[in-house]
Amino acid sequence: MKFDVSSTALMSRLQSISKVIASKNTLPILDSFLFRLEENKLIIVASDVETRLITSVEVMNAYGSGLFAISAKMLLEPLKKLPEQPLTFDINDDNMEIFIYFENGKYNFIGQKGDTYPQQKTLTDTLVTITLNSQVLLNGISRTLFATAEDELRPVMNGIYFDIQTDSLTFVASDAHKLVRLRHDGSVSEGRASFILQKKPANLLKSLLPKSDDPVKIEFDENNAYVTTEDFEMVCRLIEGHYPNYSSVIPQDNPNKVTIERIQLLNALERVAVFSNPASSLVKLQLLENQIIVSAQDIDFSTSAEEKITCQYEGVALSIGFKATFLIEILGNVGSKEIVLALADPSRAGTIVPVENEESENLLMLLMPMTLSE
Repeated sequence: MKFDVSSTALMSRLQSISKVIASKNTLPILDSFLFRLEENKLIIVASDVETRLITSVEVMNAYGSGLFAISAKMLLEPLKKLPEQPLTFDINDDNMEIFIYFENGKYNFIGQKGDTYPQQKTLTDTLVTITLNSQVLLNGISRTLFATAEDELRPVMNGIYFDIQTDSLTFVASDAHKLVRLRHDGSVSEGRASFILQKKPANLLKSLLPKSDDPVKIEFDENNAYVTTEDFEMVCRLIEGHYPNYSSVIPQDNPNKVTIERIQLLNALERVAVFSNPASSLVKLQLLENQIIVSAQDIDFSTSAEEKITCQYEGVALSIGFKATFLIEILGNVGSKEIVLALADPSRAGTIVPVENEESENLLMLLMPMTLSE
């Protein structure tokens, strides 16, 4: 086999899919990229068994066809330092000796036969297909990923739940302390369906999806999902099991509603949290008429802090405790200028929603309170 390819085009494709390769693999060949030459197209695969990324690059002067594998480290490290120029790959089909020729030199090493690379998972006849634009998928993953759990006993909580209706797609993530629900209104499917996306492929999609409205096709069955865009395809194993009924934990009537500028509250929390007990990260929000007092203390080291923020509030006087790190995470992922914090009493979950949602979106975040020791 022999072909020419642009160094920067190849490097761009390799870097985009290399993040899927694990630092320690059970199969040595998974330390490598798998290449398949088909006429003037070079198809490139990277995998960690459970997740597989596929992309392609156009080549010139192609001769022959077939499979071969090259160590990811052996390709990425030298190509990072090469300026844009044509590369010529010359592969001996018999012994897998590979030469890469470029303007001022050449590389020579032994590759591997590609036929031992794990086969791609196939979907069953029960597959479901949905199509949405990449910005909707990117936004859904970006807003919910931080709220996923690390729970070995309940693996279903470790991913993002896709709740698909005929007229909406809802992204949900929760670790039992905080919950995010982002509903996108619009037709994406002909029927009711759902799946749970693992954290690693979700992170990969977050870095790969373009900030555009290009269409993304997702096909899935009970075990696996295919995510196809213009530039790449991902095949990943889904988390099996039934996601809890997330709607049942969302309070329907929290009467005490505070409207406040998000950044102002976020900045105050970040300053005050420095003085909280490192073990609990507890901050206290005291709600008075048109005012919130944010405070924290660490009795062990005799430190404390307090800040007053103006807001719109006409409910009853109320004090509630939250874990500062969780509340800061939530406020950092809302995105709107102003938010509404809705509370019932110090023992029940509070909800946070933007004053103005993005078009066709409905975002809600929930946070469980912490006990205050008065």
